[in-house]
Amino acid sequence: MIVIGVILLLIGLLTGIGLLSAVGAVLLVVGAVLWILGAIGHQVGGRPHYY
Repeated sequence: MIVIGVILLLIGLLTGIGLLSAVGAVLLVVGAVLWILGAIGHQVGGRPHYY
């Protein structure tokens, strides 16, 4: 999710499409939050891993 967020963010910034930049930023933040929650041992959605 983090990788897809970065890719969409870069494509949005390079092409000037604001929607892609916004979606990429949201995916990047959500992926980082899920990664941090998984790293500290907190279950996400009742599962030990979010993937």
